Amino acid sequence: MAVRVQREDFDLGAELAALTAGRTDIGGVASFVGIVRDRANGSGGSGGSGGSGDPPVVAPPIVAMTLEHYPGMTEKALAEIEAEARRRWPLTASLIVHRYGRLAPGDNIVLVATAAAHRHAAIEACQFLIDWLKTDAPFWKLEETADGERWVEARAEDDAAAARWREADGRRTAPASGESPSKKV
Repeated sequence: MAVRVQREDFDLGAELAALTAGRTDIGGVASFVGIVRDRANGSGGSGGSGGSGDPPVVAPPIVAMTLEHYPGMTEKALAEIEAEARRRWPLTASLIVHRYGRLAPGDNIVLVATAAAHRHAAIEACQFLIDWLKTDAPFWKLEETADGERWVEARAEDDAAAARWREADGRRTAPASGESPSKKV
């Protein structure tokens, strides 16, 4: 069970090999790798539309994304949600690696990997962790385009995905929208 917040890139193959090394009790591993896109959410080009049958909204390409965080606070928050995943599912191993700093389109941002004796626990726990990371992890994202910079806000779809885990068993696993002092991404 590990949480890392780092500037440097990670190697997916090496991380998964280390997660499972010497473990014969693992029957399934689920992983998610988040990558910087070249377009903002809802913009044209790489996909997305304006909704309601409207033509796609074309935004300028993203040149870079800068992720900021508070050292110490971020690791503690990620460790707490990783512990919640272990309480909910019988995980044999888990890993969260989240990068910070200036990243370019195509760069890795985040790795979430979960391992369990059975695939359902690994898959559900991985989805739970990434849904929470998208909405309540204390990171701030600044998108840089040719038109300037803008701070990224949480999307309604991401909030809805995280809310289903809060409602699943009546427990709250992370601060509800508006309760966290951190800006959500």
